[in-house]
Amino acid sequence: MTVEELLIFGKKNCHSAHAKILLAELINKNPLELLLNLNEIVPKDKEKLYKEEILALKSGKPLQYVMGYVNFYGNKFYINEDVLIPRFETEELVDNTIKYINEFFTEPVDIIDLGCGSGVIGLTLENKVPTKTVDLIDISKKALKVTYKNCEKHHSKANIIKSDMFKNVTKKYDVIISNPPYIKENEKIEEIVKNNEPHLALYAGKNGLDCYRKILENINNHMKAKCLIAFEIGMTQAQDIIEIVKENLNNVQIEVKKDLSGKDRMLFIFKNIV
Repeated sequence: MTVEELLIFGKKNCHSAHAKILLAELINKNPLELLLNLNEIVPKDKEKLYKEEILALKSGKPLQYVMGYVNFYGNKFYINEDVLIPRFETEELVDNTIKYINEFFTEPVDIIDLGCGSGVIGLTLENKVPTKTVDLIDISKKALKVTYKNCEKHHSKANIIKSDMFKNVTKKYDVIISNPPYIKENEKIEEIVKNNEPHLALYAGKNGLDCYRKILENINNHMKAKCLIAFEIGMTQAQDIIEIVKENLNNVQIEVKKDLSGKDRMLFIFKNIV
């Protein structure tokens, strides 16, 4: 079949933009080049794979899982159904964390990414700021296999540790960052998320606060004298998390930041920094 014939098939079964993106990726062209090569014959094996991918999209599988990767903060990361699909809000968390590290630390930092999933947060920080060590932590063996692939892909020197948050961790850190599960157990979420993404990485108890509590109740033993803590949070959870912070940490400053949609989405804790 030609490029044009496959695009017609794709557009009949899924969003036009997705049909173009998938075919462009498969035959190593950008979407604009497709329109300049409509009569090009696509090899049979790629034709077959394209049709399978289109039908997977039609069945409700997210585009990122079908493609097998996601662009995050300017880099490509491998993902599959064993890890969450990184969101733009998480890029905002990383962007703000980079700014704070550059502003407040003059020496390379030790970083821990708790509940790392695919590793996009820790690996992006490793690439963007001076680091001594980066530790990537997750409780899921399947997720850590994805982390490992991304470490290889990005030539990372990060340490991969299977642990339930701090349970198997002994070090202290300059920067502690996490985008943990924070959805309430009965909270309604998009069907495409609920039906495809790992529930272990989504849900965190009755109030969605279990992971923040688990981290903060054990964090004192893992903070250096000067420490930055960065959390992605649910848009209604800021005050509840602040209360957990106050129960477990003394003499710290807390900042809640909104995302570009104007929702509370990031919480930063500063120890001996500001």
